[in-house]
Amino acid sequence: MGVQCLWNWIFAKGLGLVKPEKEDKTHYGYYACSALTYLLAMVSSNMALRWVPYPTQVVGKSAKPIPVMILGVLIGRKSYSMQRYLFVLFIVIGVVLFMLKDVKRDPSKEVSEQTLGVGEVLLFLSLSMDGLTGAIQERMRAAHAPSAQHMMVAMNGWSTLILLVGVLVTGEIFEFISFAGRFPYVLIQLASLAITGALGQLFIFIMVSSFGPLACSVVTTTRKFFTVLCSVIFFGNPLTSRQWLGTIFVFAGLFADAAFGKSAAKKNEKGAKSDIKKLISK
Repeated sequence: MGVQCLWNWIFAKGLGLVKPEKEDKTHYGYYACSALTYLLAMVSSNMALRWVPYPTQVVGKSAKPIPVMILGVLIGRKSYSMQRYLFVLFIVIGVVLFMLKDVKRDPSKEVSEQTLGVGEVLLFLSLSMDGLTGAIQERMRAAHAPSAQHMMVAMNGWSTLILLVGVLVTGEIFEFISFAGRFPYVLIQLASLAITGALGQLFIFIMVSSFGPLACSVVTTTRKFFTVLCSVIFFGNPLTSRQWLGTIFVFAGLFADAAFGKSAAKKNEKGAKSDIKKLISK
């Protein structure tokens, strides 16, 4: 994770040299808090895999747009129409229905499986941190409107510093150096992962700076859905009735949001501007 963040920072700095942008006046506190919550979300999600299976983690993280929306309103001072809430809920329900696996129950383990465990708590913590990250980014966009390049440089810079302290305190950096010395080919794999990851993260920050954290979370959530759906189409994997229902929910939510979400947002924006004008006139 630290190597990826460091490379992302170098990549974004390189973009700044190729295509310079105006000075970023965003307060560093926004970036530091956003980087911290982003890392906590990722670490909690990965740690949850020690207690819950991967499909459970994927389904749990599919609900990411919901905390992003809720905390965006409570902390990020963002407002959404009731239509937008309904459309996003449709998408999340559809993705959960589609990704959910049919698990054969073991009667001897039924009681323990129904108990809320450490893995579920970590997933809830991860979703909460996702929501906080989105809320901070909303405040950041409203106050300073930083570009995708500025966000990528600052967030990865802070993430690298936080992770550097972590690996030095825990001693994991020395374990990594020892591991890389025994298996040097892993450095090539890490390099290829870092390059592709930096390109992907650039598009993510472009979405956040241009359309907001909610739109980005919806895209990253439906990405999992379309990945599986493409495998069904191209490789002939059959869909269950529940997955067909999930597909209908996802497409209904996406098309409805594309058709009505923007118009509702414009109405809210016009209403807010008219309220401001009335207050000024008084």
